[in-house]
Order: sequence, then structure tokens, then C-alpha cells
Amino acid sequence: MLTEINFDGIVGPSHNYAGLSAGNLAATAHAGLVSHPRAAALQGLDKMRANLAAGLVQGILLPHRRPNHRWLGALSTTFDDASPLLQAQAMSASAMWAANAATVSPAPDTADRRCHLSVANLMTMPHRSHEWPETLAQLRTAFSNDAFAVHGPVPPPFGDEGAANHMRLARSHDAPGIEVFVYTLPGGRFPARQHPQSGEAIARAHRLDPGRTLFVQQSDEAVAAGAFHNDVVAVANERVLFAHEQAFVDKARFYADLYRLLPEVEIVEVPASEVSLDDAIASYLFNAQLVTTAAGPTLIVPAEARANDAVWGWLERHRAGNGPIRRVETVDVSQSMANGGGPACLRLRVVADPATVDSRFLVDDGKLDAIGEVVQRWWPAAIEPNALGDPALARDIAIAHDRLLEALDLSGYLTINQY
Repeated sequence: MLTEINFDGIVGPSHNYAGLSAGNLAATAHAGLVSHPRAAALQGLDKMRANLAAGLVQGILLPHRRPNHRWLGALSTTFDDASPLLQAQAMSASAMWAANAATVSPAPDTADRRCHLSVANLMTMPHRSHEWPETLAQLRTAFSNDAFAVHGPVPPPFGDEGAANHMRLARSHDAPGIEVFVYTLPGGRFPARQHPQSGEAIARAHRLDPGRTLFVQQSDEAVAAGAFHNDVVAVANERVLFAHEQAFVDKARFYADLYRLLPEVEIVEVPASEVSLDDAIASYLFNAQLVTTAAGPTLIVPAEARANDAVWGWLERHRAGNGPIRRVETVDVSQSMANGGGPACLRLRVVADPATVDSRFLVDDGKLDAIGEVVQRWWPAAIEPNALGDPALARDIAIAHDRLLEALDLSGYLTINQY
């Protein structure tokens, strides 16, 4: 049975605030602060527990090995000899944001009726550009069943940042859907991360129906305001699209296409007059998980959304007006938020039969407790910004990573997949 599975990235032991991501205003604003990897990982596990309690199927993606010695070697240096900037880039924990891991097309949308996943190249930012080989190794392990087709990255220079710039709408998860690829164009205040050619290439690789595939440009206003990915201003699930009024360049055409292809679609647009782009981005209102529960469409927002009067006031009015989003739940992911990632950043949605997924990547409460024990024992309590180049810290982080893989019986996945 095809089911929505949310694969959350476990926050890694090198979680830090180096401020490496231009255009991500939260990340750059908090650059140089002390990070708390243990608290960050535990917040992520609590978020997963809440999903399980809501009746959702929950999966995990693993933190990457840090520092990335292989990448530094390709730059003809070592961790000890590298510049502070390269050390910080090699220590990046940004793989925790699983929404950037890949783009996913469920089986009902593809010509061969397999679920296709294309790993994102993340080439725009140096600290993320070296993630894809290890992410690909995880995807090939978790989705090795014949029900899946796992693709390598779109080649440079076409930037691709995964599901954060992709939406799918359908009558239900197991019905044929409309896949929406959102792109940005260069020339604005911040780097354009999602190239239009990337979405087109992925659509071809996934063997999507061109008549049910849309390519939509994100607005320059949204990018300039700090919406470095589409999921900072829009999110979709099944029949519901939830978006800011200023999310897209040609929203009239986009909405018309949606109504033509999916007459049942419910478009919930938040007016700029009620919630400004600045408030939407500061609170990560749209970087929320929009999921289907027994209570109906449910929006999982960060605690920062409740703290913003304009945002929370709009959500309360929407629920009181009997809108399609029936429930709003809040989660504390403040450590991730300070680095520019909300609830939706932390997860990759895959619609598939859970029985076809490697069970080591699926969790229940007991497995989350076991992960939590590893985090409590091995994750650093805090990382000072000037400590990223400390060889002792690097060794501790590598040991913590090994302990987690041992606990999950995944120590050999990188070797098996020839990373």
C-alpha cells in the first residue's frame, strides 16, 4: 500500500553556526554563535516522535561523516592544514536538511510505475556540494528494492537542491499526481540555486507525463526576502497547495493549470497584506510539514510561527473559517531554525509501500529511544565557533558518527555502495 513516509535527517554531531549559506538569512544572522548539537538532534527526534503519535510512518536519513576528508583530499589538503573556511565547509552538518537530499516522484506518476529518486547536486554552495555522494549511497541502500529507481545528480552547471523546490498534488497519494518543479533565475540579490534545466532533466529521468508536469518560476521578491528555496514560501500535499501571495512569478497561470489538471485542488493563499514576506520567512510559516492525518490536513509549524502575531493570527482565522487545513501543530526545532531550516527542511517525503524500504531506515518509538541514547552519550553538548578546526573535536565527531551507525546496523553502507 502506498503511504506517505517522512524521512527526517538526524542532526549530526558537527552541527554548527558557520554562516556559510548566502541568501539564507537565518543562517547568516546566527553566524558565529555557539551551537548545541546534542539539543538539536534531540529536538529532531522529538519531532519524529510527534509524527509517529499522529499515525504517520517515519523514516530517517543519517548524518554524514565529518569532517569530509575525501573532499579535502580532492582539494589537495588535509583537515589539519586546511584554511579555517575549508575546515568549516568540511565540517558542515547541512545534510540534516533531508528536503535537499533528492527529488522524489511516486510510482503513480511515472511511466514504469516505479518510485524514482534523483539525488540533488547542491552545487551552488561549496559546503553542500560534497554531500551528494554519501546521500546517494544512503538512497541506494534504503531504496534498493526494485520498486525504486535511484538516479545520480544532474551535472553541473545546472544547480539542483532537491525536494525543497518540488511539489506534488493529487487526489490521494496513490492517485496520479501533478508534479511541480519550481526554479529561480540568476541576477538577483542572492544566488539562484535551482536551475530550470534541472527540473526538466529530472522530469525526463523520472519518466513523468509532460502533460501533468509543471515548471514554475519563484518570484524575485521571495528570493530577495530570503526564500532561498521554494519550500520557504509554499508547500503542497495531496489536494492542498499552501502558498504566500508573492511566491510565484505568474501565479495566475500556475493556479489555472492546477485547476485544469486537478479540479479538486484547494489553493490556500496567504495575502501579503496579512502576512508579509518578512514575517513568513522569519517564522518559516511555509517551511512546515503539510501532512494527512486522521484529523485531516495538518500543518506542522515551528514554534516561531506561534510567536509571530501576524502569522499565528492568520492561522487561527483560517481554522475558524473552516479552511482545508484542519489542524496546526507546533514543534520546537529552534537549533535547526537558527541555521535556516524549519520542519519541512528536516524531512524528505517519499510515497511508497513501507515494506519495500530497508527497515533500518524506518523507525518506531523504540528505535528513536536507541538513537537518543547514542546522541545523549556521544554528541557534543556545544561547539564554539572557533573550535571547528580542533583535531580533537573532529575525532570526537567521527567517533559519535560511528557509534550511531553501529547502533543502526549500518556501518557498512558506504562501502557497499562504493562511496
